[in-house]
Parts: sequence; structure tokens; C-alpha cells
Amino acid sequence: MLGVRFRLATEFILIFAGGPLLILVLHRPGVLFILLWAGAATAWLSTRSKQCVSSEPSETRSEIRILFLRFVLLAPCIALASWFFLPETFLSLPSERPLFWAAIMVLYPLLSVWPQEMLYRQFLFMRYAPLFRRKSVLIAASALAFGFAHVIFLNPVAIIMTLAGGFMFARDYARHQLLRLTCLEHALYGCLIFTVGLGRFFYTGDAWHHH
Repeated sequence: MLGVRFRLATEFILIFAGGPLLILVLHRPGVLFILLWAGAATAWLSTRSKQCVSSEPSETRSEIRILFLRFVLLAPCIALASWFFLPETFLSLPSERPLFWAAIMVLYPLLSVWPQEMLYRQFLFMRYAPLFRRKSVLIAASALAFGFAHVIFLNPVAIIMTLAGGFMFARDYARHQLLRLTCLEHALYGCLIFTVGLGRFFYTGDAWHHH
């Protein structure tokens, strides 16, 4: 058993610490996209036969209500903080580049959210449950790995925000274990961040060209 846990721990470090560090060293957006999708595809193949039975429709509806209620409460706070601390970029993307903003609203959930949630929620929870054992530790591992992944953007704002978001997504996934709901939640906050002007903290081009 100790050997299995050691192997899983080594694998976890290689994937969730080594992956972001490799991307950071290479400084190539194409590598980021390829590794993310290759990892997510591998994760999907390895977990598809082990997926949990879906919740009852009534439970799913309850989870959706919780998700949207929290978003309705948190979204104004995030928008207000963005306006207060970064007024020069508040709503700059939809007002100055509306077509680009619309493309992000459509493509971001499809190209970025799903592979991230597949890796950092479904795969991590299923693969590394024997390593972390307790659900609270598994949630913390998911949040920390998700936050650390955003070290590639070379700013503390991205890491702090995704650490908080990762904890929220992981805690919810641990409760309902529905990937589509964590994808929905992740997409809502991601699209909000790009809309209110915080997207610059999640842009590799800006980060890598200045370091």
C-alpha cells in the first residue's frame, strides 16, 4: 500500500507541479494548449468507465440554484472590486473589442474550462482519492494544484483568485460529483473576469513578453 501511495504522490507532483513549470520554462502558448488538451483527453479516457452515477434531477436542480445564487451574490463584489482597483480596464474588453469579447464568451468555456475541470476535478478526485484519503484533503489538493497551475501567468492575482475559485469548485464537486456543473460554475466566473477587466491577469502573452 505504501508503494502505491508513493507512486501516486510522485505522479501527482509530476503532473500538477511539473506540468505548469514545464510550460513556464518553455514560454510557448501552443505547448500550454497541447499539454492541457492532451492531459484532459488522457484524463477522460482513464475515468470514463469509473464515472459516478448522476444525481437525481431534484438534487441537480438544487445544486444549480445554489450555484446561481452564489454567483448573483459574488459577481457584483468582483465587478465592484475591479472597478475600484482597476478603473482603467473596467469593462474595457466588451466596450473596445466587442467581437473579441463575444468570441471569448463562446470559446473560453469550450476550449479552456472543460479540460481544466476534467483534470483538476474529475481526474484528480478519482485518481488520487487513495493518496489523500480524506475528502477535505482531496479538496485542498485540488484547489492548491489549480492555483499553482496559474503560476504560468507570473502574477499573484491569478494565483490568489484561482486558489479561491479552485477551493469553491472542488468543494462543490466533492458534494455533487457532476462535471457539467463545475464546468458551468467555472465558465460563469471566467467569463465575468474577462468582462470586468481582470482578463489581463490570465493572459500568457502579456506575462511572457514582459519577463
